[in-house]
Amino acid sequence: MKTTAATLPLLLLCGTAAAADITVRLQNPPPAGTLVLQVYDDPDAFGKFRGAAREVRYTIQPGETYVIPDAPDGEVAVLAYLDENNNRALDRNFIGIPREPVGLSNNYQPKGPPSFRQASFSVRRNDSNNVNIALYSILGDAGQWGVGLGVIGRGSPYVGSDASVIQPIPAITYFGERLQWVGPSLRYGILGSDDLRVALSASYRVGAYEEDDSDFLKGLGDRDSTLMAGLGLVYEGPSGFEFDLGYEHDVLDQIGGGTAVARVSRGFQFGNLRLAPQLGVSWLSSELANYDFGVPASAALPGRPAYNVGSAVTVELGLGGFYELTENWRVVLNIAVENLDSDITDSPIVDDDRLIKGFGAVTYAF
Repeated sequence: MKTTAATLPLLLLCGTAAAADITVRLQNPPPAGTLVLQVYDDPDAFGKFRGAAREVRYTIQPGETYVIPDAPDGEVAVLAYLDENNNRALDRNFIGIPREPVGLSNNYQPKGPPSFRQASFSVRRNDSNNVNIALYSILGDAGQWGVGLGVIGRGSPYVGSDASVIQPIPAITYFGERLQWVGPSLRYGILGSDDLRVALSASYRVGAYEEDDSDFLKGLGDRDSTLMAGLGLVYEGPSGFEFDLGYEHDVLDQIGGGTAVARVSRGFQFGNLRLAPQLGVSWLSSELANYDFGVPASAALPGRPAYNVGSAVTVELGLGGFYELTENWRVVLNIAVENLDSDITDSPIVDDDRLIKGFGAVTYAF
């Protein structure tokens, strides 16, 4: 390879001390353009494709190999992408998925958050560190679909009830240029950039209880499921933190009212498992809170007086999980413990101040 001043890449030092060279050969090089090669030695940074330890840029030279000099020593993963518009950044769509052609070491092509373990290899000083990479489009021409089986669950904080709500559902996933659909919820990006996005949102809200769940609930009627929809704001902040703010309303008017949520989360990679602890605060309108936890005057009984909850605020601690079984098969999990405030727990039909809820699915992506 030529190493004249005209062809030397711009080197960006972003992290640890360097130790060795990595030689990259593209298996399907484009005829022209700018190739960017990044080296990661941090699984969490690799999971977001942000904060590379090393980056070099080359003008495409068909048939040539490309050297990443002074790469970090140890276990690393390489990301290659074609900077089609030469803006010195990996362009992403409205839901954060790269829209420019990318390739990973070990020719790993994940269908979800990338696993550092699957793409990593050992780099040693004075060794021959050669990598073959094929570029590909993550979303292809029609987006990325997944099908499988899922379940929605919700605990029961009601007096005399130990019946949790468990509802199997088809687990359909789709990731496109603007649309993200995962089981019972979806988002459609309408405005924004890589880091800050505004999206339309919708989610399936499972019914809170059936009156047969407890003698104490008889006469109150079943609480139906409904469809919530609204608007959300997503900000991908520094150090891997993500901030969500949104409001959704009962668009089927089965309950009335709506809920607002503010949530912060951060992802951590452990082999093929990605975990994202979450902390959120939710506001429930009086219609929604009364539907789930109130007692209307028409249903009041001795020992079960009428009770108006009013609007309420809850605090939620959750955990999102994504486990890659293979490049196509994955397990998705989201579970949360919601701490109910005193306006809810003072209701005569409530005897627990916490509510456990969640969603899980096994899907095949194609």
